[in-house]
Amino acid sequence: MPLNLPSLSRRRLLLSAATASALPTAWAQTKAPAWGEIEKSARGQTVYWNAWAGSEQTNTYLQWVAAEVQKAHGVKLEHVKITDTADVVKRVRAEKTAGRKDSEGTVDLVWINGENFAAMKRDGLLYGPWAEALPNFRYVDVVGKPTTRNDFSVPTDGLESPWGMAQLTLFADGKRLPKPPQSMAELLALARQQPGRISYPRLPDFTGTTFVKQALIEHVSDTAVLSKPPVEAAFAQQTAGLWQFLDALHPHLWRGGKQFPQNPAAIRQMMADGELLLALTFNPNEPANEVAAKRLPASTVAWQFAKGTIGNTHFVAIPYNARAKAGAQVVANFLLSASAQARKADIAHWGDPTVLDLARLPAAERALFPAKPLPGQVAKNAPTLPEPHAAWVEPIEKEWIKRYAS
Repeated sequence: MPLNLPSLSRRRLLLSAATASALPTAWAQTKAPAWGEIEKSARGQTVYWNAWAGSEQTNTYLQWVAAEVQKAHGVKLEHVKITDTADVVKRVRAEKTAGRKDSEGTVDLVWINGENFAAMKRDGLLYGPWAEALPNFRYVDVVGKPTTRNDFSVPTDGLESPWGMAQLTLFADGKRLPKPPQSMAELLALARQQPGRISYPRLPDFTGTTFVKQALIEHVSDTAVLSKPPVEAAFAQQTAGLWQFLDALHPHLWRGGKQFPQNPAAIRQMMADGELLLALTFNPNEPANEVAAKRLPASTVAWQFAKGTIGNTHFVAIPYNARAKAGAQVVANFLLSASAQARKADIAHWGDPTVLDLARLPAAERALFPAKPLPGQVAKNAPTLPEPHAAWVEPIEKEWIKRYAS
């Protein structure tokens, strides 16, 4: 699953994302109640959590969460299985248009990030701020993982609680690639040395777009421009280095850069078969999952570029009209507990990286996380580079397709 959750139609929503951080939100301004009062109010509530359901591991994990919060807090958690978070945004927006009151909604909690969050924030569809008042938020790594407070260049402002991490990660058989490239420049050098052995997914595949955005970050003269929507008059100049790099890289790619694999799964299989040298993922634990499943050899290594790779965070948010706001906050706080984060990070259960700063946890809770990386896990995490503003996606993909896919 791409951790940038299913999103609204980009053409319509990127305009929303471009102004999301500048427009007012419609959150409650009353003083937040004490946590003990929230826990008391939550007991007996049913929380309808609208969450992506495309993974058996994810669904099993959510069943475990439901059992835990029922047992510990008396909150009943119902997983409302969805395929596209955009549908939830549309539903909440329709409820607001219909005049639904602040406690008459059908959604209590939603798994969200990126363009969908930008749209809900812009349209005043979120309750809050509440996230940073959660007791377990104090353990979130807001310094080392700045995307826990910044969702695709849109400040979260306490309107969503971080839940898991994603970061562009490369992996390969260490026996075939003993010296992995540590930058786009080194990747180009490797492609020249090993022509036809490297590729990336065809855009608009999410991982392919992320690869191109990573190249943009490494070739733009001023990365500050990427935190804001692109200006049409300056777009050609700001992306000139990107296209020069890709023009130099593509002739050395698989099939001379004239064709591209459709998705990361295809590249992973081609790498496993020895056709390609390396593969790409947005889940740093995916290679370890593949090793554990014996689909990749134990000699598989995973890494991120030395100066960092693009990453983002996925979150949970509470709609403005949620019926069980207290229960939703109790669930979100449990999701930030060491036990929940450690189980989610465990490749035996899911393999989704934690948002916590392990150094800040008490020793007993820190011990829940493995001390050493497993085969296929990233041995040394690189800095997380923030995503360019969501409004960069459409023009980049449009120009890429024009140049390389026609």
